[in-house]
Amino acid sequence: MKKILWFAMAGGVGFVVDAGVLMLLLHFTSLGPFGARAISIPMAMIATWVLNRTFTFDRSGRSLAAEGFRYGSIGVTSALLNYALYSALLVSTPILRPTVALVLASAAATGFSFFGYSRFVFRR
Repeated sequence: MKKILWFAMAGGVGFVVDAGVLMLLLHFTSLGPFGARAISIPMAMIATWVLNRTFTFDRSGRSLAAEGFRYGSIGVTSALLNYALYSALLVSTPILRPTVALVLASAAATGFSFFGYSRFVFRR
């Protein structure tokens, strides 16, 4: 249960980073919601790796490069799932605000991420 709580907190920080970068890019650049999200996702992924490695799962015992590759593999897969859902929601419902699509897509990708990180990345 402790891991789920820490995972949720790391995910919350990741969500704030993702949403914050998305909103800043939408407000201060000419990037649209798709290009801005392509930048905000990796920023959030870096933040969650540091937090999950430090507080949620502890170090895996693998080299930093191997752990980073595994984390990135799950993270990219989760991000692609997240981005695909985000895009599908915006395309299918044009009046939907990007932040609402972000919330829904992020929630759907969370279960996949926890399973992948706990079983593939940080399992000893």
